[in-house]
This record gives sequence, structure tokens and C-alpha cells, in this order.
Amino acid sequence: MKYDKLIPGKKCYLSPVNLDDAALYKEWLNDLEVSTNLNIRPYALTIEKEKEMLEKLVKSETDAVFGIVDKKSDKLIGNCGLMGIEPFNRKAMFGIFIGDKKYWGKGYGEEATNLILDFGFNLLNLHNIFLTVFSFNKRGIRCYEKCGFKHAGKLRELRLVAGKYYDVIYMDILDREFKNSRLKNIVE
Repeated sequence: MKYDKLIPGKKCYLSPVNLDDAALYKEWLNDLEVSTNLNIRPYALTIEKEKEMLEKLVKSETDAVFGIVDKKSDKLIGNCGLMGIEPFNRKAMFGIFIGDKKYWGKGYGEEATNLILDFGFNLLNLHNIFLTVFSFNKRGIRCYEKCGFKHAGKLRELRLVAGKYYDVIYMDILDREFKNSRLKNIVE
């Protein structure tokens, strides 16, 4: 499958969402090890439902969602994006997942996060990008902190997993705090 190198990085690049990838997304989202960290309902996702969700994302005027593609193999490994973009308030919510577990812990999530932050701050002119993360997702929290996100608060005991409650942590980053721009190098 051919992907467009819309937002290139060193290890990966961001490409527009491809509806032909619905089966792969379905496979990932039906893996509890992947989906437990996401704010989605834990039920078996059908190919039809995933196609419907992807079509909605592609058509949305307030969401900018991309596939994360490994640069060496041109293989789709995950997804990230900005949702609920509000140009007037200059804010959006960030979301990411690496669906292919062979790429976990290898820096792909960090690079993809920096690429989407660069896109949001330096092309969309956003001021605040925020996210929510479950307190048990230590790997995700470390990644967000490395990218410059700050803890902004939490909702206590909001997520129930395997009989135990976990907090939902809010994190955000402001445009002036973002230091890893590649886009500035393109225009300078």
C-alpha cells in the first residue's frame, strides 16, 4: 500500500488516513492490550463499524487524523491526530496509538507526537494542545512528558479496569513551550 509522506520525520512519517486500512485498524482495536489505553468502548469492533469511523474522520472539518507509517518499510503502524480543532480558541485535543506492538518502546510514538505538535502549532496556528491519559499508562505519560506536555489536572478514579479504579490525567502543551519544530527549518 502506498502512503503519502505528508509530514516526514526520521523514523516515521504521517500520512492521510487511508480507508483501505480499516481491516488493520479493526485488528488493532480488537486487541485488548492496545485498546485498554484508549478511550473507546471495549467491545468487538466489526470491519463495517471501523470503515464508518474512518470515513467520519476523513470527512470531519474539525479533526486532522493521520496514519503513522514506518519510514523504512512504508508500513502503517498506528494513528494520531488532533480532534475538535477550534481555530477561534486555537485549541485541539491530541490522540495517538501505536497499533503494531512490535513498534512499542522504540521512539515512534514520541516522534509522531512531535510531528503532530509541529503541524498543530506551526501550520494550524494552535495555542493549546491537550490530551487525556489513564494513570496506568506509564509509557504514554513518559512519552508526553518528553514531548513537553505538562500535567494540568486529573479526574480521580474515573476508569474501572479489572476491578480497580484509575485516574484520568489531563496534560497540555502551549505553542511557546514546543521546541522540536521541523517545519520552521523548511521555511527558513
